[in-house]
Amino acid sequence: MSTVFRLAQVDDLPALLALELHCFTTDRLTRRSFQWMITRAHARLLVAERAGQLLGYALVLFHRGTSLARLYSIAIASEARGEGLGKQLLQRIEAAALEHDCAYLRLEVRTDNPAAIALYERNGYRRFALIQDYYEDHADALRLEKRILQHRDSRNSHVPYYRQTTDFTCGPACLLMAMGALQPQRALQRREELQLWREATTVFMTSGHGGCSPQGLALAAWRRGFRVHLQLSMAGPLFLDGVRDAHKKDVMRLVHEEFTAQLHDTDVAEVVGPTLDLPRVIAAGGQPLVLISSYRLTRSKSPHWVLVTDCDEDFVYLHDPDVDHSQHRQPMDCQHVPVSHGEFDKMCRFGRGKLRAAVVLYVRNA
Repeated sequence: MSTVFRLAQVDDLPALLALELHCFTTDRLTRRSFQWMITRAHARLLVAERAGQLLGYALVLFHRGTSLARLYSIAIASEARGEGLGKQLLQRIEAAALEHDCAYLRLEVRTDNPAAIALYERNGYRRFALIQDYYEDHADALRLEKRILQHRDSRNSHVPYYRQTTDFTCGPACLLMAMGALQPQRALQRREELQLWREATTVFMTSGHGGCSPQGLALAAWRRGFRVHLQLSMAGPLFLDGVRDAHKKDVMRLVHEEFTAQLHDTDVAEVVGPTLDLPRVIAAGGQPLVLISSYRLTRSKSPHWVLVTDCDEDFVYLHDPDVDHSQHRQPMDCQHVPVSHGEFDKMCRFGRGKLRAAVVLYVRNA
């Protein structure tokens, strides 16, 4: 009897839980997790069924606004192993990822699971990271990746990753990564993350603590000895549209005016005009921090800083310092994230004024 592959349904929950219990001793998906994946998640849960019996499943998560997918879990019943079912599930999951315009599929696998590692590597997945103490029982994980949409891969693998430690320090986190890329010996520390925020903050924002302005980040980088290029689509003050309180707006204006006055006493190259030429910037050794609207990633209408690590004819690659666990993301999901040029262009317009902003760091005298 042939095997049927289909999307999971809520009625499959008892069989899915039994299969999970059968295949894994730790890090099991719960009933609640399975139900969320089936009914609400930006994901696809595919099951393999024969004669009414569930023999396996594969779960892939799609990273909203990007060209990255993640194989979250795959399980095969013992009686169905050795039949090529794992390969068939992988092929169907890759096809689903392509349907969602994904270029890469990533996954984690236990280092003590040679059969699974062999399956992935036979099917074109390559190792690119070792994550220590990844699983509940403290086992290590290999991180594997496959480019399912085949194009030239020119990513720069030498840009360190730093995860922001507060909701409002995306800009400083990106600045730390950019400085670390240009000065490999430089330590990326929380102490400096918070100091950078203190130097660059707008004081207020639409809600909560103020984020960092392009001018503030440019000054902070210049003070640390980097050559800085500041690219804006409009002169400031910025981010006022989302602030209703007149007192807060006045404070933000004063902060902006002070940043502007300080910039006049530096050699920061400030340009108000066309968009940034990313290929030329990267070819010249620049590390560009780019302001985006986080709505394209998380459906939250707030300004957010990311670091562009590379670009090619198909994608712009980003380090996103915000690890959103509500989206089942891990830090490795936020590194060198591929985004199509069209999607990136939409991301880089914030607010009603369609603000575009970038801060580019270079080694001085380079």
